[in-house]
Amino acid sequence: MTDLSRRLTAEALGTAILVATVVGSGIMADRLSDDVAISLLGNTIPTGAILFVLITILGPISGAHFNPVVTMVFAARREMTPGAALSYLIAQILGGIAGTLIAHAMFELPIFQISETVRTGSAQWTAEAVATFGLLLTILGGLRFKADAIPMLVGLYITAAYWFTASTSFANPAVAIARSLTNTFAGIRPIDLPGFIIAQIIGTVLASMLAAWLFADEGRDPQHNRSRSR
Repeated sequence: MTDLSRRLTAEALGTAILVATVVGSGIMADRLSDDVAISLLGNTIPTGAILFVLITILGPISGAHFNPVVTMVFAARREMTPGAALSYLIAQILGGIAGTLIAHAMFELPIFQISETVRTGSAQWTAEAVATFGLLLTILGGLRFKADAIPMLVGLYITAAYWFTASTSFANPAVAIARSLTNTFAGIRPIDLPGFIIAQIIGTVLASMLAAWLFADEGRDPQHNRSRSR
């Protein structure tokens, strides 16, 4: 296994590049078009594309979580220690914040900002729970059946979820925190963060519970084997 320092660097770097892509493409799209639908499309495609790239190149090092709820699931499955999981979460959050600041610097905007974009209400929270549920189900299903396809699966899922969810699918507490620090197209007010993060955790728990049953390896279930032999 890769040493922890390299894994944490990969997690921080990956989350930073992901957030820089989300925020930066949002700024660029907003500058190039006054049509919100076109701007959203310009935000969507780069995000899905960069996820494919980042998971492909950094996955072999850290697992390419880039997302605290993904790390929480792996910790709950005892595939990483609590200490390593906590370190991942810190690296992801700090990396995400760095990504926002870098995006601002690239577009000559004030480096430090606080978002004023309102994202709250039951529809937004439901959308975040659904978006995160789908993301975790995609990851866990990919791990079970086709691990080498996970970069494409996650990239395609997030591309789709931008459009079928009312929240445009944050599905990631670290990304949500980072986006609260940009008063641009991709922003979210800090006061709206708790609702999003709670919804994301709920979606994660539900996906984990369903995946444990839906993607179970029946060949390892003695009770199932006995019932089939009767």
